[in-house]
Amino acid sequence: MSQVPYASAVRSLIYAMVCTRPDLAYAVSTVSRFMSNLGKQYWEAAKRVLRYLRGTARLGLVFQRLKTGKPRLLQGYVDVDYAGDLDQ
Repeated sequence: MSQVPYASAVRSLIYAMVCTRPDLAYAVSTVSRFMSNLGKQYWEAAKRVLRYLRGTARLGLVFQRLKTGKPRLLQGYVDVDYAGDLDQ
């Protein structure tokens, strides 16, 4: 297992997650926990995430206009308490 490019693979997954693929956040956080204590099962998990990326490379979200020609309103929601900061 010392010859496996695990750290490089995890760094690549982190880059993909931060730049374009937020859906990878949970999987990347899980495989990145084992950077210093690599086992075969963690390498298999990282390879599975890489295979998922390869299989979903052409998928994405498409936002279309309504038939009336008006653009749809895109809304996003978050659940944040600013770490309990009372000044916010």
